[in-house]
Amino acid sequence: MPIVTSKYKPSILFQSGDLATIYAGVLRKIDGIVQQRERISLPDGDFLDLDWSFASKKTNKVVILLHGLEGNAQRPYITGSAKVMNDNGFDVCAVNYRGCSGEANRLFRSYHSGATEDLEAVIDHLISKQIYRSIILKGFSLGGNLALRYLGEKGRDLPNELKAAIAVSVPCDLYSSLKELLKPRNFLYAKRFKKHLIEKLVQKQTLFPKEITNEDISKIKTLKDFDDIYTSRAHGFKDALDYYKKCSCLPLLENINIPTLMINAQNDSFLGPECYPTPEAQKNTALFLEIPKFGGHVGFYAPDNLTYTEKRSTIFLEDVL
Repeated sequence: MPIVTSKYKPSILFQSGDLATIYAGVLRKIDGIVQQRERISLPDGDFLDLDWSFASKKTNKVVILLHGLEGNAQRPYITGSAKVMNDNGFDVCAVNYRGCSGEANRLFRSYHSGATEDLEAVIDHLISKQIYRSIILKGFSLGGNLALRYLGEKGRDLPNELKAAIAVSVPCDLYSSLKELLKPRNFLYAKRFKKHLIEKLVQKQTLFPKEITNEDISKIKTLKDFDDIYTSRAHGFKDALDYYKKCSCLPLLENINIPTLMINAQNDSFLGPECYPTPEAQKNTALFLEIPKFGGHVGFYAPDNLTYTEKRSTIFLEDVL
């Protein structure tokens, strides 16, 4: 599919990728969204908390929202998307990954960029309700990689109910993204991610003192160190590089078989060159790749407290459903 020409051009102020990123992640406020929590059990004895919001009228369409690294279902980019989707006739199931709902998960493992088994459990749960004929995936950053990884792994073996997907600010190549995050210009972003990850790890240490030591935690100086010391060990990878290789969605994009829109901004400082999969999109008629010049990371500011990607998502779904 030819690359989609983007029409997004924000005001001069929000042409700054950093300002767009910070505004969306820290300053934006969403009112008028009511969420109801449902807890589901996972096959390994753990749980996921799902935060639901509903369309004003009964519907057989639902959007599964997937947040980014150390996010949750209350982040503005999730609640903003939920509100827009509810207003357009979709119920919304916003997933909190393991350990991200305000309560520690039960196992030593948690979540990661390729934990498609947890996404599959959510999809199976929604299908079991026998309400929804159309299920849409929408993921942000890590959640975008997770959604696309799931679609690529499944290929043509997807549930019939799964109709389309949208992925925003996707680190398609995890190692490429990591290298960008470790650059000096992203120091404050990386520092904030690391701070939250270590706080979670300290909590997990109290539950699993034999699995993680104070010495282990003291060795974590960068995000790669965290993935070497915890992510890889807890989830069965040899090391961080093995994790990045095996969980990136990039190698599987060619297998995607339902209409899928990916929106990655040129000025997203979290994404390396390999995170703009132009050749893969050109070869796959189901994959629509849009690369706006502006937007930052999960930013895409637009007037009326709507983001460009929220508006673009509804237009895309109108076209493909």
